[in-house]
Amino acid sequence: MSDTPPEWLANSFTSPRSGHGKIVAAKLGDESVLGKGGFSLSSAAFSNNEELDPCFTADEEDAVAPPIEWTAPPPGTQELVLIVEDADFQTGEPFCHWLVWGLPGQKGQILEGEAPPRVGKNAFGNSEWLLPDPPTGDEPHDYVFQLFALDLPLTLMPGASREELVAAMEGHVMGLAILTGTYTREEGGDYDFEGEDEEI
Repeated sequence: MSDTPPEWLANSFTSPRSGHGKIVAAKLGDESVLGKGGFSLSSAAFSNNEELDPCFTADEEDAVAPPIEWTAPPPGTQELVLIVEDADFQTGEPFCHWLVWGLPGQKGQILEGEAPPRVGKNAFGNSEWLLPDPPTGDEPHDYVFQLFALDLPLTLMPGASREELVAAMEGHVMGLAILTGTYTREEGGDYDFEGEDEEI
């Protein structure tokens, strides 16, 4: 997969970078499925390509995942899958923050802090929303919320890995919606996530 996001995907971001070319949407999506039939993803907590509130990040105690909602997916959708990745992880590879599936193939939402039907392992190996935790002084990171409409229901059990989920989705994406939230840490806001010094 190219390090440069294809034009159809690059247009979704304010400042396309090499990391955007490695997210799952770049692997499984194409121009024909992005926004198909008006399929879109939004949040009452932040606008597309705008900053996440600290209450959804590692900078605040009791932080939770932000609320999101989506319009009706393309006809024939059997299941929706949500994948959230940091396109600006320091290794150059996207860092997985959330894997969610088992969402009905219809208009819907996930409320702030709500537990989704099925959740897979994030980059730390936990089945939960992994709090954004970029290094102090970094330029804003893009946290890309990718909602996939599939033409079949998945049989994966909770706790599956990103690789297992992507493999199960391949060849079955019929719609894609993207929403990006950015986040940068102010000076003095370092948070030692589970003893790790790495940015997430």
